[in-house]
Amino acid sequence: MPEENVQFKPRSEILSFEEIVRFTSCAAKLGVNKLRITGGEPLVRSNLPDLIRQLAAIDGIEDIALTTNGLLLEDKLQELKAAGLHRLNISLDTLTEEIFQRISRRTGIEKIISAIKSAITFDFKKIRLNAIAIRGLTENEIIPLGEFAREHKLELRFIEFMPLDADDQWEHEQVLSGSEIRSQLESEFCKLEPAHREDPSQPAMDYNFSDGRGSIGFINPVTQPFCHNCNRLRITAEGKIRNCLFSIEEWDARELLRSDADDLQIQQLIRDCVTNKKAGHGIDSTEFVKPERAMYQIGG
Repeated sequence: MPEENVQFKPRSEILSFEEIVRFTSCAAKLGVNKLRITGGEPLVRSNLPDLIRQLAAIDGIEDIALTTNGLLLEDKLQELKAAGLHRLNISLDTLTEEIFQRISRRTGIEKIISAIKSAITFDFKKIRLNAIAIRGLTENEIIPLGEFAREHKLELRFIEFMPLDADDQWEHEQVLSGSEIRSQLESEFCKLEPAHREDPSQPAMDYNFSDGRGSIGFINPVTQPFCHNCNRLRITAEGKIRNCLFSIEEWDARELLRSDADDLQIQQLIRDCVTNKKAGHGIDSTEFVKPERAMYQIGG
C-alpha cells in the first residue's frame, strides 16, 4: 500500500537518462539482455518514451518491459509502443472501486480497466496483469480477476503480500498463499495445468487453464521462495544497485557515474553486487531485517 506522505527527491539526486543509458550499456556488456522499467510509477517521469528509445538501441538489449499502475497509461500507449517497449505489466488488484481505494487510497479503477482494454489493441508482445493477494482484503477479488483475464485473453499473476509495505504493517497472517488461490480458481473454472517454463529464472510458476482459456501465474516469495533461481538486479532512481528486494545493502553507481570512473569500474561494481547476493531473502528467519525502503522505492 502506498505511503500517503511520500517525499520526492530533488531532481539532482535522480539519475539522468544519459546516466541510466550508460549504466545499462555497462550491464549489457556483462550479459544483461532484459530490462524492466518500474517504480514507484515510471509514467510520472517526463519523456519516458525517449528513455525507452535509447535503451532499446543498446547493443545486447533484447526485451524491455514496463510495470505500471495504469492510471497514466492510456494516453501514452502509442508513444511507448513506437519507442520500442515490448511488454506491459499492469497492476490490477481488484475490479471494484471500493477495494481499489482501500488499497491505493485514490480513485481510478475504471481508468485502469480502460487502459488495459486499449493496450490490447496495440499488439504488445505480452500484457500481464499483476494482483497482490492480501488476506482479509482481496479474497473476493480472485474469481472476478480470473474471469476478466480469461475474457480478455490476458496473463494474470497473483503475488503474495510481502513485508515491503510503506506503512510497515505487514504480518504473516495477511499472506494469502498461491496454493490457496490456485484451489479457488480450479474450483470455479477448471484444472490448472503446469505451463512450459521458458525462463528458469522467472519468479512465477505458470499454469494454463485446461479448457484453453488463459493462463495464471503465482509468485510466492513467502510460502515458496525462489531465491535459488533469481538472477535479477535492480537500480533505484537515485542510482543504488540492489541484488535482492530484501537486501539491506546497496552499491552506489551514481557516485561512479558522476566521477571520472570508466566503464570497467562500473562493471566491477555490478560484479561486486552480484558476488554478494545471498542464498535467500530470509523472510521466515528470526534474523530477518526488513529493508528501510518500501516496494515503491525499490521496484518490483
